[in-house]
Amino acid sequence: MPEFRYARGRIVDSIRYLSEEMREFQEDYADRSWLDYQKEKKLQKLIDRTVENILTALIEISGAFLTSEGIAADSYGDALKKAAGLLGLSETEQSDLAGLSLLRNRLAHRYLNFRWQTVRAFSEKRALIARVAELLLKREQLSEKNKKR
Repeated sequence: MPEFRYARGRIVDSIRYLSEEMREFQEDYADRSWLDYQKEKKLQKLIDRTVENILTALIEISGAFLTSEGIAADSYGDALKKAAGLLGLSETEQSDLAGLSLLRNRLAHRYLNFRWQTVRAFSEKRALIARVAELLLKREQLSEKNKKR
């Protein structure tokens, strides 16, 4: 039976997408205030959707990474935590990353009372998300390089 492999390049493509969304958030939304967010419904939607896209991509990347390593996860949070552990992140960072799955669910399911808090909490974890994406990208590039040898 052939070995199962996740679609080659999928992690790298998803990291590129995540990076583009992170750049958009930084350039267009990171400095927005609660007042800006509250008074502009269209801006709310753009910010919410961008953050949701980033978190969904992060979960998808983590799941693909675990699959490539032959590791199962029980939930989005578990996938994030296990991926962070494999990347050598601290227990605190693993827990922080796992908590992002709740933020994604709040946005995806439109929990109206928590949207701004979710955006702010995400914003505080952007550096951690960028670090995970960088570590995974380096790992994927190294893996591809080794396969060519």
